[in-house]
Amino acid sequence: MINIIGGFKKRTKLDVINKIVRPTSSYKREAIFAILESKAKKNDIEIYKKKCFLDLYAGSGSVGLEAISRGVEFSFFFEKKREIINMLKKNCEKICINKNYKIISEIDNFAFEKINYPISAIFIDPPYNLQPFEYLLKKFLDLNLITKETFVIIESEKKTKFIVPEKLKIFDSRIYGKTKISFLSLKESNY
Repeated sequence: MINIIGGFKKRTKLDVINKIVRPTSSYKREAIFAILESKAKKNDIEIYKKKCFLDLYAGSGSVGLEAISRGVEFSFFFEKKREIINMLKKNCEKICINKNYKIISEIDNFAFEKINYPISAIFIDPPYNLQPFEYLLKKFLDLNLITKETFVIIESEKKTKFIVPEKLKIFDSRIYGKTKISFLSLKESNY
């Protein structure tokens, strides 16, 4: 089990299927949200109120649920495996008091234009043997889902390299053991 580390559901325990899921540790989640909140504050960007969060390859949902606990209006969780979806649904029910979440099992069939809130962050954390980064970044750019106020966070194996589309830049990158966390935004963003 892991815990939510901030917000109104702080210390709430989340279920994890350790054999299948590699959850983002509390240490990495704290770092991710500290960086997001710092950049948002310095650039006068609201990342929680009337915003939504996308958590791709969600697993336990720890990052998207952390965002809800900290005040984001809505989180979308993308997860394919039925066994993991059942666990994710239980975790969402522990944190989301207003049913402010949606679990999607197939990203390619989801109508992103139906999202009612601006996207504050997109978190992409696939199994280390997958590397969908270029495809997903291009897809989100083509759909105009990444704005000047959208942060993209990629969790990957430390040695993983990926091509950053022309319109995006990596504005920060951190190494935690064998994990690398990369923070991206539009090139036209001021951070």
